[in-house]
Amino acid sequence: MTLDEVRRRYADSVCDSANITSPLLREALATVPRERFLGPGPWFMRGPQPGAAGMTEDANAARVYQNCSIAIDRERDLFNGQPALIAAWLDGLGLRPGQRVLHIGCGTGYYSALIASVVGPDGCVFAIEVDAELAARAQDALADSRNVRVSHGDGRAGLPADMDAVLIHAGATHVLPEWLDATRDGARLLAPLTVSIPAMSPTLSKGVLLHAQRIAEAWRAHVDSMIAIYSLVVLRDDASNGALGQALMRGPAGSPVTCIRRDTHTADATCWLHVDGSCVSTRL
Repeated sequence: MTLDEVRRRYADSVCDSANITSPLLREALATVPRERFLGPGPWFMRGPQPGAAGMTEDANAARVYQNCSIAIDRERDLFNGQPALIAAWLDGLGLRPGQRVLHIGCGTGYYSALIASVVGPDGCVFAIEVDAELAARAQDALADSRNVRVSHGDGRAGLPADMDAVLIHAGATHVLPEWLDATRDGARLLAPLTVSIPAMSPTLSKGVLLHAQRIAEAWRAHVDSMIAIYSLVVLRDDASNGALGQALMRGPAGSPVTCIRRDTHTADATCWLHVDGSCVSTRL
């Protein structure tokens, strides 16, 4: 089987398991060379099942086309995430050709490359990574992608404007107003809202996935799917971490999130996670 055939089979497997509806995303999975973003093999992998981990048999690029997380810096416990999970996020953003996408926490750039394939040459991906080494690796791996701009930054300062989609690819304690300010009407935002658990892991956090869409100046929103993910470095807030922990204990099901409020208001019973300028709310 050729490597092209292996990639095609991988794309079909990922899309079928994650119920991916976008044919453009399926094609991206089938054509973007994942090995380019991983460093030289053999590679250390973690499967979707707990405890499933190990080295690949050799450095054959075909080994990386599995629905597994793959180490990009094993010493720091940094991984290129599980394809079916991240592809489902991208599918949920409803990406289309010509769109402008902000990807914060791009790592070494594999998922930025998938986004770039979907939005095509008339679109643009702004990929930001706080870790200087990973940002440099992403710049190298994406050097031939003319519709991707990689930068080293914290994901807050100097953001581009008029985004059609914003993907926060790390666990945040709250929604930053700057992310919302970077969008245009109709834009979608996906952000993991997570609580740090230092006793469990210094790098991982747990919480829920926030989906939001801008309608004129309002933001509709909902939360779903519990998630464990790397914490967003630099931008986490201790007070918001505590408030989010309390919100998660109450449970989003008991107080369903409906919107992000940007107006100035005093916290009340409808504030699921109150932050000035980006309050996640249950208000109807």
